Amino acid sequence: MKVISTNLGEPTKINWNGKQTLTGIYKYPVDQPIYLDTEDVQGDTVVDRKYHGGIYKACYLFSADHYDYWKAKYPQLEWDWGMFGENLTIQGLDETQLKIGSTYRLGTALVQISQPREPCYKLGIRFGNQGILKQLIDHGRPGTYIRVMEPGTVSKGDSMELVTASESPLTIAQFYELLFAKEKDQHVLQQALHNEALPLGKREKLQKWA
Repeated sequence: MKVISTNLGEPTKINWNGKQTLTGIYKYPVDQPIYLDTEDVQGDTVVDRKYHGGIYKACYLFSADHYDYWKAKYPQLEWDWGMFGENLTIQGLDETQLKIGSTYRLGTALVQISQPREPCYKLGIRFGNQGILKQLIDHGRPGTYIRVMEPGTVSKGDSMELVTASESPLTIAQFYELLFAKEKDQHVLQQALHNEALPLGKREKLQKWA
């Protein structure tokens, strides 16, 4: 896997339900390396830390391979890397192969695959269509958040190389499907409940389905 673009965002004002708020989802490519810290990316905008940033959402990765699919759906938009609010656009990123808990060397940082991105209304605002939330869920390729085990810098052209494979077979794509399924696959659910790389709160919420 290879880093195609490093992306940062400035605080941007948006209107939602008659109220004005700020968002950091408008991210754009930058020419310099970015520094992955334990709870966020240095120099990036994280407005709502209840849902963004933190140990299990320190940095968001999205696959460059999915861009053509979305460009065909939204040809009217001005496209650039960072459209999905990702800090890192990665060529070759495949959610069906990314196991939750696996660690990778990404630039000089050591990172762990933690959880998929669950879309919110701010993505809908950037795309001018709240329907993209369901489209992203149905497509099943949400990108992934990572936990930063060792902080470091990442530059365009850097590789993302597997260091340690997770003992759990649970992938980002499988967990994403589980989250939104009305009927939970019990085999996959048990994998999630016993995967300690997932946030405890996330596992506790799923316990009721067991």
